Amino acid sequence: MKKILSFIIIIISIIMMISCNLGKRDNTYEIALITEGTIDDKSFNQGAWEGLKKYADEKSITYKYYQPTQNTTDGYIDSIDLAAASGAKLIITPNYLFEAAIYRAQDNHPDINFVILDGSPQDGTYTDFRIEKNVCSIVYAEEEAGFLAGYAIVKEGYTNLGVMGGMAVPPVVRFSYGFVQGANYAAKEMKLSPGAVKINYTYVGGFNAAPENQTLATSLYQSGVQVIFAPAGGAGNSVMSAAENNNGLVIGVDIDQSFESPTVITSAMKMIKDSVYNVVDSFYNGTFKGGTSTRLDSKANGIGLPMKTSKFKVFNENDYENIYKKLLGGNIEILKDTDVKTVMELPLDIVRVNYIK
Repeated sequence: MKKILSFIIIIISIIMMISCNLGKRDNTYEIALITEGTIDDKSFNQGAWEGLKKYADEKSITYKYYQPTQNTTDGYIDSIDLAAASGAKLIITPNYLFEAAIYRAQDNHPDINFVILDGSPQDGTYTDFRIEKNVCSIVYAEEEAGFLAGYAIVKEGYTNLGVMGGMAVPPVVRFSYGFVQGANYAAKEMKLSPGAVKINYTYVGGFNAAPENQTLATSLYQSGVQVIFAPAGGAGNSVMSAAENNNGLVIGVDIDQSFESPTVITSAMKMIKDSVYNVVDSFYNGTFKGGTSTRLDSKANGIGLPMKTSKFKVFNENDYENIYKKLLGGNIEILKDTDVKTVMELPLDIVRVNYIK
């Protein structure tokens, strides 16, 4: 009887151990994406999620998405700790807002590798920048993507334009400055007269769709603006709604947003999906560039316009290839956020900017 009882206890113990191990495995996720917003924002977060998901699905690697309950450094740290507790080996944060959180997390979790997009670890006061060997920083040449969009839209024949940025943060500023300079470059090539291209320029103060953003876009369209460039995250959806109701056009950002609205004529893209896919691949193949910040520009095929889905009627593939080659050759100087303080300081020959406060 004692032998039978002992045998039963052993069997029960084995079953419990297997159950615990299965439960542990089921709740373990090797790759984590932590964002300040949703993964269906049709913009930056979605591009990062799609790149991660594509690689993980192909390689049968577990992954999970975390959205902090509070958009604060402490809130981001809590989500990073949660991902770490769930077995994350690689954590990706697609936003400069995570700079201070990654600054701390790189020390708190030295055995975990981190990727921060659009930023570099800093102490929260922008006085101490430090990137450890377990962190890879990726930034994009938004000014080049914006330049291509501004150049293309003027070449297409539009001269009354708008820029509605989310907030005056470095990536948005680079997008916007590049757009203005691209429009000016095209206008010079076309030998338009000074002031022939008008740009109404503003920042709306956030990245969420809101009635007031749609109202502002509506007022711009009704005042004669033909196309609005919208580096504004979810607020770009408000611009699209206004465009649909006012026969306007929109230039999207970050990813190809042509599927969001028939009003999207093109998008100033950062190849987010590809870059995330590639950095995840580098982690698993042993070439992860920890301790470095990589800038993805035209030379790295990190930015561009989606010519296959763009709705241009005049600007064509040859035009695009020619201007892209000039960027590759370093023949065009594009000023960015670190070169001038405001859009009004950009050296413009033809474009006239009306800054809306």
